[in-house]
Amino acid sequence: MSYYAVVNPANGETVAEYPTDTDAQVREAVDRVATAHETWRRRPLVERAAVVRRVAELHRERREELAAIITREMGKPLEQALGEVDFSADIYAYYADHAEAFMADEPVAAENGSAIIRKGSFGPLLGIMPWNFPYYQVARFAGPNLIIGNTVLLKHAPQCPESATAIEAILHEAGAGDAYVNLFATNEQISTVIADPRVRGVSLTGSERAGAAVAQQAGQHLKKVVLELGGSDPMIVLSTDDLDRTVADAVAVRLDNNGQVCNAAKRFVIIDDLYDAFLERFTEALAKVTPQDPSVAPDIPLGPLSSQRAADHLFEQVSRAIAQGATAVLGGPEHEGTYFGPVVLTGVTPENDAYREEFFGPVAQVYRAADEDDAVRIANDTPFGLGSYLYTTDREQALRVADRIEAGMVYINEVGADSAELPFGGVKNSGFGRELGSLGITEFVNKKLIHSGDDLFAR
Repeated sequence: MSYYAVVNPANGETVAEYPTDTDAQVREAVDRVATAHETWRRRPLVERAAVVRRVAELHRERREELAAIITREMGKPLEQALGEVDFSADIYAYYADHAEAFMADEPVAAENGSAIIRKGSFGPLLGIMPWNFPYYQVARFAGPNLIIGNTVLLKHAPQCPESATAIEAILHEAGAGDAYVNLFATNEQISTVIADPRVRGVSLTGSERAGAAVAQQAGQHLKKVVLELGGSDPMIVLSTDDLDRTVADAVAVRLDNNGQVCNAAKRFVIIDDLYDAFLERFTEALAKVTPQDPSVAPDIPLGPLSSQRAADHLFEQVSRAIAQGATAVLGGPEHEGTYFGPVVLTGVTPENDAYREEFFGPVAQVYRAADEDDAVRIANDTPFGLGSYLYTTDREQALRVADRIEAGMVYINEVGADSAELPFGGVKNSGFGRELGSLGITEFVNKKLIHSGDDLFAR
């Protein structure tokens, strides 16, 4: 089978195969974006913004078609797929709407003369994107960088060639031309792209292993890198005036995208006096959920995992966690093909591999915390630091604990609050750099100082 293929995880059917690019095609793709950069970066900002705005419009016009594609590719329930397309459109529109403000000169209070920081393009960029959010991941990388004047080479995950092709078609129809070029390349070919001196930066969303490999290659060639490498986010519950709502939020955040979200809560750290009631209700709610074929209904809570390989890996992780002493109070490693039911683990100790692993699927770990300090200790005792969720009715406690959590994002008394204007990114092994919001357009920018000995910029 081709390296790039659509294999419907709901039934194992190979829907379509796409040929991998030859070495000559990869070289041609780099040539195209490098050549396009010279003209794209000189196009007026208003024209680049108009192209990106049209990309948003086309996503909205084709939302049903686009959503159906990723349901086939990676098993996302249809309502969630439609939501992803809508969010992607919002991101493109956000950067188009704020292009002028984000790219405006910044005055510098110079001691002598006058100065500004002028923002310009960085150069051709390489994006390496995962399968779990095929449109959203591309939008948050390509949208701001096309506004800046950078050009984009995009390597999508091997199981997402249909959505990758659809995205490129939209970008070209909107007027981006060779400022955006899709690659069906192998990892070895991507190494040659990173080494090409014309490619000035790399953005990767993926595993720690992939991030380390790309960062090493980029470092050898003096390329800037933005990495989003996943996480094992805590949901800390210290107090609540509505336990049923808190449990409902916990269920929703753990099952979203079939449990395959980098910044989803995966570890639930519950204060001692709420632990028993939370665990009982949480387990009871998850026990009612059965994974289903996404074609059954558009709004099912849980579909199949993205591939047989993903299911096999989750099986191995859960089996190992139990063998090392964890208790499965709901479910277990058994599954049918790609259909993996919810699992709740307790008694996960620091000696267990599961304590420091990311579980990409509907598996939750629940921890008992003696007090606030203990909850913060458990939450921070992880190699990851992407997002976090904090539930408390005490405002001062919310601010205090939010400051102590080692993560790039803290959401208080809410889940599913991601938005185009809110920066996304983490610390520790979750990577570095930011996407979305005003910070997302500053990563690959030439922030050029222009200083004048007189009052040139003070007029």
